[in-house]
Order: sequence, then structure tokens, then C-alpha cells
Amino acid sequence: MLKRVLIANRGEIAVRIIRECLDSSVEAVAVYSEADRQALHAVIASRSVCIGPGKASESYLSINNLIEAAKGTGCDAVHPGFGFLSENGDFARACEDAGLKFIGPSSDVIDRMGNKAEARKLMQQAGVPVVPGSDGVVRNADEAAAEAERIGFPVLLKASAGGGGRGMRKVFDAEHVKEAFTAASLEAASCFGCGDMYVEKLIENPRHIEFQILADRFGNVVHLYERDCSIQRRNQKLVEEAPAWGLSEELREKMGAAAVKAARACGYENAGTVEFVVDKEENFYFIEMNTRIQVEHPVTEAVTGVNIVREQLRIASGLPLSISQADVTVTGHALECRITAENVFKDFMPCPGTVDFIHFPAGAGIRVDSALYNGCEISPYYDSMVAKVIARGETRLEAIRRMRRALEEMVITGVETTLPVQHLLMYNQAFLRGGYDTGFLEKELPEILNIYEEAGGRNDQLDQSISKKA
Repeated sequence: MLKRVLIANRGEIAVRIIRECLDSSVEAVAVYSEADRQALHAVIASRSVCIGPGKASESYLSINNLIEAAKGTGCDAVHPGFGFLSENGDFARACEDAGLKFIGPSSDVIDRMGNKAEARKLMQQAGVPVVPGSDGVVRNADEAAAEAERIGFPVLLKASAGGGGRGMRKVFDAEHVKEAFTAASLEAASCFGCGDMYVEKLIENPRHIEFQILADRFGNVVHLYERDCSIQRRNQKLVEEAPAWGLSEELREKMGAAAVKAARACGYENAGTVEFVVDKEENFYFIEMNTRIQVEHPVTEAVTGVNIVREQLRIASGLPLSISQADVTVTGHALECRITAENVFKDFMPCPGTVDFIHFPAGAGIRVDSALYNGCEISPYYDSMVAKVIARGETRLEAIRRMRRALEEMVITGVETTLPVQHLLMYNQAFLRGGYDTGFLEKELPEILNIYEEAGGRNDQLDQSISKKA
């Protein structure tokens, strides 16, 4: 096994990885910015190292600072978590050059799958269905317009690098292609350092279904079945569940096989996610591969019993997977709600500040992943997600009921959060029916916010509003 691992991240995912390292008798070295000096991940690690100022570009995104911290503390591996440099091929390559094991795929695989145009070509060659689109990167706005005409509107302009909804624009007519191309390319260049774009057919309001995969260096590849991540706002996921409600066994089998085929095609190693969209006729298409652990990995752990972070450590240690595909079964149902420090009445504006008091829910089937504690600071420098609440039940309805109970019990004071909106969502009739698509939240959010506003924006009045409206 590995001896000492540097966790190149912060927040709840750093806490999650540190705990798993300690459970596996692996020393965990945390890094922190000056703004995170009192952060939970910096407190609970075996050792902590300051790597720069609060600004992420000078700390958590500084490859040199991270490599020096790893070497200076005698680490033999680096776990990138998610976000920051987790899908940065240059960072993985710097680790490799420094003799550090990068806990993820190789730098070459990250580069290959991180370039969405190249990943698309590779999947076509491997026989994995892809959305109709341009044959590689389009060089300028005129070429994008020509490709859009050839493909047929509506189309989606997508950055070849990056993710998380950045560098993407939906275009419904020829008049707006060039303007959208320029805006998306500039955004991609700003966020990811690369403004390359490609064009693909827009599958309107599909389901967003992703498959968790694990692969070792011995050629063993398994999938841990799927998660439905269709409840999104501006391409940012709010709620995920596993398994996907209403997905036929035939389609589930085909998509799982395609996910494994995708991983084999790129020579993948460690944990990753293959993302698909599914249209109204149940045609599915590869859209991208996330070459890291996902925010929503706990719902898969909840229904399969597979500890994904532990498997990551095993794989990085040179050990084979502890499971085969035949060992992977899904039992029960699980949901995850991402709680963010945002003001829902101000277009979900981030709300940094001091947490006065927190109470996390517990009880049967409930898990909370968070780095919050009473009196901690939520920094303006970083992502606004502050907690993930996971609820598991033997049935989907039981999981939903447990999530309702957990969100009702959860208390976070001192900052605005999306907790009440997540709570109301668990009573929404369209959500309860399941089988929703990526257009769900756009249709349902106004009514959910209206219910919350009529309650005066107060948690203690929500129950009465729910009984009347939801």
C-alpha cells in the first residue's frame, strides 16, 4: 500500500479522502491556503502544509507549490479529488516526473479524454454511440456556422477542454451562431486556458445518465451501474440518484457495456465516470468522460456497497480490483442533495460568511459529507457547495422520505443556503413521479421558489406551505 498521500484539494472531498487514508493506515498530508488555515481538512490530516494565499490560482491551482509540498513531506502519491487540478494533464504529468503516483489515470489519458473533440473521435472508433456533430474542432465562428447548418438546429457549441457547463452555448438558429461561438470560446479560454470549440446536435431535454467505472493496471474494468444526474441548473447538478428510475434493464445493460468499452478504449486506470444523454426514444449517446472521482460518488457507494475511494488507493498501490463485475449488485435506492451557500432569491448568488451553528441529521440510511463545523468560515474564494446529504432506502419512496426527514432535521445558521429549496423539491409531484429530464428544474423551480417565498423564506414555516401547495 501507499505510505503517505498528499490530498491536493480542500473542503468535503479532502475530508473524505483523508478519512479513507487514515482508515487504510496511510498517512494523509493536507494542503491549505491562508484562507483555509482553520479549515477542517487542515485540522484532521496527519500533517498540513500551507501552499499560498487564498486566491486559488496562487494555492490550490499552483502545480509547483503542490509538487513541492508533496516532495517536502515525503509523500509517494497525490490524490487530486475533484475540481481544481483533478483533470489537468499537466498536473498529472508533473506528479509523474517528480516520482509521485497520481491517484487517477495517466496524464496522456487525461489529455486524450479531456479534449472532448478527441474523446469523441476515440469513442466513434470504439463503437460507442456519440451525438452527431463536427468532425473535430472548428477553427472559427464561420466554420462553426457552417457545421451548425450541416448538422441542423438546434446545436450545442462546446469547449473541447473543461466542463461543468463552462464554455457551452445552446443555439437555435443561424442568426446567433457566431455571437454564441465568440462568447463560449472566450469563456473557455478564461476558465480552461483553451478556447477550442466543436459543434454537436443539441438533444433537447434528455436524461443525463452516468456510469461509474473502476479499472486497474491489469486490464480489469468494471462498472458500478448508473446515476441519474438530470436535475441541473445551468449545467450544475443539484440532486443525483441511483439507480436511474424507470431505466429498462436492456438499456442499463447496453449502457454499462458501452461505459466499460469506453474505459478500455482509452486505457483507463483508477476511478472515472462515463457520461451519456438519453433521448425520448431511449437512444443513448456518449458526451464525455470525467477522469476523476465525482461529487456524487456516495450514491453509488450507498447502493453497491463498494468503497470507491478505498478502491482508488488500492489501484494506485498497484493492487488489482477487489471486485469483479459479477460481484457488483445494486440493492435499494439512494439520493444525494448538494447543499450550497447561495441566496436562492438572488439568482443563487454565493453567500460566504461565518457558520454560527450547524446540526447534521443522522439515523437510518443517512450520510452527510461536509467540512463545516460551528464557527467555521465559508470563503468567497472557492466553490459554494458546503455539504452533501445522502439518503438510502430499500425503495425510492423510502429514500425520498428519509431525505425529507434529514433535510428537516438539518440546521445551518449564519449563511444562506439552498437547504429549504432542496427540501421542497422532495415534495414536488413531478420529481416524485421520477423519469425527469434536464429540463425539469427550469420548469419546476419557479413554483418551488414561490412556495418558499410565500413562507417568508423561513424554514419554520415551510411545513405548512408544503401541505398546502406541494
